[in-house]
Amino acid sequence: MSTLRFKTNLQCGGCVRTVTPFLNEAVGEGLWAVDVSTEQKVLEVKDNQVDASVVLNAVAEAGFEAEEIQ
Repeated sequence: MSTLRFKTNLQCGGCVRTVTPFLNEAVGEGLWAVDVSTEQKVLEVKDNQVDASVVLNAVAEAGFEAEEIQ
């Protein structure tokens, strides 16, 4: 299983709660996590069936920004 990683502008638990329904619908519950304790606020998606554009669109729909990182 591959992992996609994204730098985001999610700042806190409230931001994560806001984006949760969008990411759960786009990639599935339990297949993603955000570490808001890091400088880049990294979102990791653990699913090799999901295209990065799907994740980027879900984050944008929630009103946030994301950029794929390696």
